[in-house]
Amino acid sequence: MEKGNESMRERLLVRLPQPENREAYREETAALMARYDRALFWEKVTARTLMLIGGGLFIMANLKLGLNLGANEKIVFDVMAAVFYFLGAIYQVGFEVSRSKVDLLKEVKQVQLQVLELQASLRKESAGQ
Repeated sequence: MEKGNESMRERLLVRLPQPENREAYREETAALMARYDRALFWEKVTARTLMLIGGGLFIMANLKLGLNLGANEKIVFDVMAAVFYFLGAIYQVGFEVSRSKVDLLKEVKQVQLQVLELQASLRKESAGQ
């Protein structure tokens, strides 16, 4: 078990960014965050759309907007509205979880970039002495 932990540690340490590559790492991080922001946008759009469809179906079934629905049709519309609204609520929870993960990742990347800046400045100071 100890050997597995050691190899995992080594693999993670190999992937750490180096101070010499901080500009490339900064660009890579910016591209990654832009990709996550686009994905979050579409998750939010999906959640809101499903909830709006559910609300629209509910309003259409329960307000007399020119529709003469029987009892069975009204029940079908209400069930469909509930399903769409529930799916939208589930997607909304997923969106909130994803947004929290992305916010945490942004903070971690910001700290990593600050550490890289500090390491680079320390190397410059030690090279100057």
